[in-house]
Amino acid sequence: MQQQIFQDKTFTNSIGMQFVRIESGTFKMGSANANLADEVTADKEYLRDGDWDEQPIHQVTLSTPFYIGIYQVTNEQYEQFQSSHNQLRGKLGFSQDDDEAVVFVDWHDATNFCKWLSEKEGLPYRLPTEAEWEYACRAGTTTHFHTGDTLPEEFQKNVCESWYPDEGRSRGVEEVVPLHVGKTEPNTWGLYDMHGNVEEWCQDWYGPYDPQPQTDPCGRETGLYRVTRGGSHSTLLCYLRSANRIGAVPEDKHWYIGFRVVCGEIPDTTTYLPAPKTAMWSRDVNQESVVSTSQESAYFADPIPFVRIPEGSNGPLFSRHNHVPAIVECPNGDMFSAWYSCVTERGRELTVAASRLRYEHTEWDPAEPFWGPPDRNNHATSLWCNEDGRIYHFNGLSAAATWGPLALVLRYSDDNGATWSKPRFISPEHQLRHMPIASVFRRQDGSILLACDAVSGGNGGTAIWLSEDDGETWYDPGAGQPIPEFTAGKSGGWIAGIHAAVVELSDGRLMAYGRGDTIDGRMPKSVSDDGGKSWQYSASPFPPVSGGQRCVFQRLQEGPILLVSFTGSRKTPETMPIIDASGKERLVTGIFSALSYDDGESWTHIHLISDDGPDREIETMDGRPFIMGLNSAEPGGYLAVCQGRNGIIHLISSKQHYRFNYAWLKETPPSLPL
Repeated sequence: MQQQIFQDKTFTNSIGMQFVRIESGTFKMGSANANLADEVTADKEYLRDGDWDEQPIHQVTLSTPFYIGIYQVTNEQYEQFQSSHNQLRGKLGFSQDDDEAVVFVDWHDATNFCKWLSEKEGLPYRLPTEAEWEYACRAGTTTHFHTGDTLPEEFQKNVCESWYPDEGRSRGVEEVVPLHVGKTEPNTWGLYDMHGNVEEWCQDWYGPYDPQPQTDPCGRETGLYRVTRGGSHSTLLCYLRSANRIGAVPEDKHWYIGFRVVCGEIPDTTTYLPAPKTAMWSRDVNQESVVSTSQESAYFADPIPFVRIPEGSNGPLFSRHNHVPAIVECPNGDMFSAWYSCVTERGRELTVAASRLRYEHTEWDPAEPFWGPPDRNNHATSLWCNEDGRIYHFNGLSAAATWGPLALVLRYSDDNGATWSKPRFISPEHQLRHMPIASVFRRQDGSILLACDAVSGGNGGTAIWLSEDDGETWYDPGAGQPIPEFTAGKSGGWIAGIHAAVVELSDGRLMAYGRGDTIDGRMPKSVSDDGGKSWQYSASPFPPVSGGQRCVFQRLQEGPILLVSFTGSRKTPETMPIIDASGKERLVTGIFSALSYDDGESWTHIHLISDDGPDREIETMDGRPFIMGLNSAEPGGYLAVCQGRNGIIHLISSKQHYRFNYAWLKETPPSLPL
């Protein structure tokens, strides 16, 4: 039977899947110039030259004919293998009919389907390699799509950067589109739905291209993400091009990804490229723990930039917009920071960068990529080190674009951040309450607390996630609660304000300050006495923060709680009075610190985060200048903080790294010069 099938141009297997023979051949893989000015919005113009990972164009030879499914695998076909998948039909409204592309299948599901089909029929079924997929999609063309340099309207399904199923931002049922296969014209080799409908899992681990000619390539030897191809509904057209590459965590499953099947043995000439070179933050990492001497006298160091990305960078990192950082001290004394890098915050290109400040060095390493399935929004990052030296990395992972449909991912490092575990889902559903905030700590009862935004907008609050088994399992104590009314004297199921900083009080209660949901014109304060199941709201004594700003809490080794926040809006800076050495009030603006010795009931030692010297210009987020001096400090940035074992407090904005100690925080700010 196998010999006869492999002589035919087409065949149909026992479960009704139709295949077409693809002859061997050579083609140019990749794209040097996508030239999609008419297809993308103005802030997406960086895609005119193609995505960075589609280059260099390289010659690929496929030495052996193979058969590939004419259509994407349907619900009816897949459920002959896994009947229980029927329960996922219509999840979030997608893929209800027999002849719609199957979705909510991960890479392992797709691979196991191929194994089952192989055993059933005695034929070598598998997923296509990335090279086979692009070769078959192009069908001899060299244009953006097999239809030419434009894609006909009938292929286009909900072309946008979708927020679905975020009720606050999506268009709801209008974004649920049919996924029936074979409803558009096939390419010249007879294949349907190669552009759009659903993404398709490929065999390969994702990794950068090499320039040399290759025969029967099968990607990298290992990696974090499996390749998907073809793009999908509910995305921009530039991600549907023949050359475009997307990737996903192999265990991820949602309404964007399905698959099609190849029949044919992997050729003997198949080659795997070695794993990519390690990033700078991973190289030459000292594995000896250090014991640093505490600085007893007042200490404040000049701020240094931790975001070091060359101007004009257009992938894999971007010089355009770098924001929302996290920072942690490694057991070896290094400082490690991660943040997102992008062109637009809602875009699929948003990825996560990292850098290392090596112990006793004065300059951060240049940034390199840290995390990010390609062409999926990775919003946002948090880092934390436990008492045994294990560093935790938390990240939100979007199904596509935007930070609405996020899953929650965890990785860890036991070697000072040199290597990291494979990603594991804390919560695999792509939904709200999954965007990490740089506020993680161990509670007195031993549990780990991670704060995450509960909504995608500027108001609506913050959730917390708790782990009582050192990060193995997690739960959201406020899940299922109705949206609270954030009013003084009221209570509700989560924290008032997004991007909330959380701290534990001496008696085990939790206290949080957030952005938005202001109360009486002040930053909202939330307190929970039941481990985050419910919160009571009141006004804090501090001005609210706004766009481009995030405050932080830190319980210092010395006992008091440290708050760092801003005197007012980043775009329209306001002033706030402080008491200086003269005993008089002085108006200041920008980032400030405050200490509380009574669990947030009162705050003292209010101080600008500044050297209090002559005015000088420094860069803030995305290269914008600000003046640091006696009366002004950085006006914006998403703050993150940690305290080193030597007592030095490390505070980062979206650009600068500040270092100071408790003795400096207690100092009275100087008075105006005479």
